[in-house]
Amino acid sequence: MLGLAKRVGARFLLTSTSEVYGDPLQHPQKETYWGNVNPIGERSCYDEGKRTAETLTMDYHRGDGVEVRIARIFNTYGPRMCLDDGRVVSNFVAQAIRKQPMTVYGDGKQTRSFQFVSDLVDGLVALMEGEHIGPFNLGNPGEFTMLELAEVVKDTIDPSATIEYKPNTADDPHMRKPDISKAKELLNWEPKIPLREGLPLMVNDFRNRILNEDEGKGA
Repeated sequence: MLGLAKRVGARFLLTSTSEVYGDPLQHPQKETYWGNVNPIGERSCYDEGKRTAETLTMDYHRGDGVEVRIARIFNTYGPRMCLDDGRVVSNFVAQAIRKQPMTVYGDGKQTRSFQFVSDLVDGLVALMEGEHIGPFNLGNPGEFTMLELAEVVKDTIDPSATIEYKPNTADDPHMRKPDISKAKELLNWEPKIPLREGLPLMVNDFRNRILNEDEGKGA
C-alpha cells in the first residue's frame, strides 16, 4: 500500500494501535512514549507488526516523500461489530444478551479506555484533512477496569448478569489510557460520547442480530 501511495501520489493513512505501547510504564500514554513490548511474547505478532508498520510508514515519508498520517487507535466499540470478535466489549455485550456469564480474565482490575466509533471516525477525518503526520492517539480518556465495564454492561442489559473469572492471558497490559492533548491541540478533536451513552446503541444492534440468529436456529 505504501508503494501504491508512492506511485500514485496518494495520502496514506496508517491505522496503528495503542498496543504499540505494550504493557506501559507511563500512564496515561503520550505519543512520545516508546512502549514496553515483549518482542517474542504471545501478543508480539500484533504489537510488533503495528510498530513495524509505523516504521515503514515513516521510512517511506522520509525517503520517498510519501504523504502519510498515523493514528494510534485505542479500544473502540459500536454497532455492527462482529458478535464474536473476541474484543472485551463485544464479549460482555453478547454474553449478557445470551444470558451467559461475562468472562473476566485475571482479577479484572486491568484498565482500558473505550471510544464510540463515530468519535473515532471524526478523529480519522480530522487527521486526513489536516497537515500533521502524527502519530496521534485517538481514544477516549475515560478509564474503566474490566469489572467496572462489566457493571456498566449489567446496568445496560441485565442486572442479574454474572461474571466468570478465568486465568489471565500472557502479557496482558495492566493499564491503558490515552493522553489526547496532542489531538486536541493540533486536530481540534476530542471524543464526545461517554461509555454509558454509546453502549446502549451497540446493545440495540447486538440484541437484534443475536435474536435473529437465535430465531434462525429455531431457538
